[in-house]
Order: sequence, then structure tokens, then C-alpha cells
Amino acid sequence: MAMTTRRFFYAICRGTRRFCALPEGIPSSSQHLINLEYEYSAHNYHPIPVVFSQAKGSTIWDPEGKKYLDFLSAYSAVNLGHCHPKVMKALVEQAERLTLSSRAFYNDRFPIFAERLKSMFGYDMVLPMNTGAEGVETALKLARKWGYEKKKIPKDQRSWKWNEALAPVRQATRAIIVSCCGCFHGRTLAVISMSCDNEATRGFGPLLPGHLKVDFGDEVALEKIFEESGDRIAGFLFEPIQGEAGVIIPPDGYLKSVRELCSKFNVLMIADEIQSGLARSGRMLACDWEEVCPDVVILGKALGGGVIPVSAVLANKDVMLCIRPGEHGSIDMTQLTFGGNPLASAVAVASLDVITEEGLSERSDQMGKELRNQLMKIQQKFPNFIKDVRGKGLFNAVELNSKALFPVSAYDICLKLKERGVLAKPTHETIIRLTPPLSMSLDELQEGSNAFRDVMEIDVPKMQKAKHDRVSQKTAHICDRCGRNMHDS
Repeated sequence: MAMTTRRFFYAICRGTRRFCALPEGIPSSSQHLINLEYEYSAHNYHPIPVVFSQAKGSTIWDPEGKKYLDFLSAYSAVNLGHCHPKVMKALVEQAERLTLSSRAFYNDRFPIFAERLKSMFGYDMVLPMNTGAEGVETALKLARKWGYEKKKIPKDQRSWKWNEALAPVRQATRAIIVSCCGCFHGRTLAVISMSCDNEATRGFGPLLPGHLKVDFGDEVALEKIFEESGDRIAGFLFEPIQGEAGVIIPPDGYLKSVRELCSKFNVLMIADEIQSGLARSGRMLACDWEEVCPDVVILGKALGGGVIPVSAVLANKDVMLCIRPGEHGSIDMTQLTFGGNPLASAVAVASLDVITEEGLSERSDQMGKELRNQLMKIQQKFPNFIKDVRGKGLFNAVELNSKALFPVSAYDICLKLKERGVLAKPTHETIIRLTPPLSMSLDELQEGSNAFRDVMEIDVPKMQKAKHDRVSQKTAHICDRCGRNMHDS
């Protein structure tokens, strides 16, 4: 059998490492693969039990050949659809020429990518990263550096002190970052230090200081925090549409108010557009819905066309040049090694081309309206079960009434959707995100809505009857930070 077509596995035997041909006859069924992952991978996620084996556009096939419609799009990383031909062509052609240079040297792809971002979004400069979480970390560092250098926030000059465990601890950080309750910006230590998700924070302390929280969509509360601590606040980090919180849309005018307040109090307005950006919401950036221009924009997910991680932080020179050579990028950081690599840059340029050439922002806006119309008809049929349908573009969610559905959860409904050939994922226990590829057809969109209707009409009553005597009432999710029940539906 040819070397290129054989399957291999990595073996460790008697202290030696070698690659061995995978024995013929080893089962590759979905259940076998799920069992392998459970056995050998960390249990840090709770997936829907379906195995992706092949994909094209909005369609997924599992190892057995069963077909599914993708209504998650890898959390918006697959905005263009799976394996878009233009993106795949750029990937293969670049992979055959050059994949990596590191930032220790120049390459011939990243400058073109940087110029393309400038021409599309209008910011002077870009700092390239790989994952969205890295992009957020970069924006936080950039904001604090700007705060000390440009805003002249006093630096903490006090000496190190020792706590009872004889570990050195620094006094409270002077440059503060404000973020929103219900936010999700990743899973790094700095980011979970802003989180209201107990599962993300418990057992990982001590969390990092220097953060204040404000309710998303409440410009009055934001102004109050700015008035009280504005001289020490470097940046306000927010999602224009909160994704993990359940596709929460802010009130009309909120983003304009944020822009005005940040300008008034000399605070950097930092928009996390990792999920909401690049046409997902029906605009190139979700901030474009109110025609506001943040000081810093973080892009990711769809920037890599669904094939490679690419993220970018955009800002003008007065902000970006606060970071100098050696201050963000060293031999132990992936930014220096992989950030701006030629393979990722070529893929990102192709992805941006597809978004503009295929008019995906406009398409997302139109298709999103159609999807919400379909879902609202289902809500009218099941008003006791469906509390809300909301979204912008193809960034949508259905919020369920947990009391009426008890003991059925959003996860249970997603399992039934999977059985009917539609893949979606819950966020928390009461919300289902519906974020299909922006290339999805009207027929596919209707097929997904029909499956959701059938689950509500046929499967939910059966599940309620089967599970009612075996499940206790759900427990409240009280936030450790503020004491509120964060997801009470």
C-alpha cells in the first residue's frame, strides 16, 4: 500500500518512539472514535456525540456516511462554509511553497495580509496572532501599555510584599480593564479573571487583579464606573453581541453611547469581534450596525476560513506603537513563532476575498431575517416552551423556558436535532445557538427549522414523559462574583 494512503499511529514501546502502520481491521466507527477520545483526551469539553469525517459547504458526513446540516459553524470559524474551494486552493498552493518563517524574518505573505486588513477596516496597523484568546490577551496588554504611556496612569512603584505562604505578591494593578457581566473572551488566566462563569473560574485561583465588571447594555452603569475610576481605567473590553451568553443583543444606541463615554473619559474602546465579526451579524463588523469605530478590534475564527487558526488585533499607530520590539513576542511565545506565518496569511487573504466577493455580509443579513421568521412561527406554536428568538444576521439563538420544558434541557433538544440531521450546540442549559455557515441555502435553512419544529412537537413531550420521574429540579447558577442567578429562564 502506498505510503501516502496508509494510516499510521504513534507508538511508545519500551522507551522507544516509532510510527507504526495501523493494523487493518481496526474499527473506525463513530462510537469507537468517541471512545478513543474519551480514553486519551482530557475531559475538558462535553461534545454532542457525532463524529465529523467529511464536510462541504453546510453539510457534514460522519464515518458511517450519515449526512448532517451544520448549524454551529465551529462557533463562527466556518462562516464561509466547510472547505471553501478558494480557501482550500490558497491553503494547498501556499503549503507547497512556504509555511513558516517566524517573525524573526520577513515573509512574502504577511505584509499583503496586513495591507488587506488596513484597506478593509481602516486601522493603521495589525498585530497578528493565532487564536482568539491570544488576540484578547494582546489587546489587554496593549491597553495597559497605552494606559501607562499615553494616558499616564500612575505605575505602581511599591515594592513586592510577601503573603502568609511566603509567596511574593504585587499590590493592586493600577491600569484597570472594565468588562461586561456574561462575557466570554477565552479561557486564559487573564480572561477568566473577568468571567462570570463559575465553571471557568473555580479551582483556578488566584485570579488576576485589575478588573471591574459592568452589566452589558447598561451605559448608565458604565458611565458611573468611568466617573468613579476613569483616571485608572485603560480599556473597556466588550463583545458587540455576546455569543456564549446566548447571543445577547444590546439595546439600540448602546454602542454609540459606549463610543462617546470612552472618548469622554479617555478609555480605549476594545471590541471583541472574534465571533460577531466578518459578516456573521449581517455587517462586516457588528459595531457597524451603529457605525461606531472602536479604538481596538480583535478578529479571529472566520479569518482562518475554517482551516487554520488566525487572529489579529487592529489599532491605529498611537495605540499600536506603544508595544516595541521584544515587549510582545519572545522565544517562548507562539506570536513570534507562528503569528503572521505565510500559510495563515495566505488563507486569511483568501477568506477576506470570499467574504467581499460573495457579499456574505448582505447574505447573512437577509438569511438571518428569514431564519428568525421561521423560528418565530415555531415560537407562536409553542409559546410555553420558547421564551425568545433573537439575533442579527445569521448569529441567532432560541431561549427556552426551562420550567415548562422540565426535565428536558437545551442539550437534550440538541441531541434530538442531531438524530434529525441538524447539528447545534446549547450554551448554558436554556439557550440553543443557531449559527449556520453564511453560504447555507434557503432550502437547508428551512430543513433546519423543520427539524427544530419536529423536535418541539414530537420529541419534547416524549422526553418529558420518559425523564420526569428520574430527574430532580435544576439547580440555580449563582455567580460567585456578583451573587446573581446568571441563567434563569
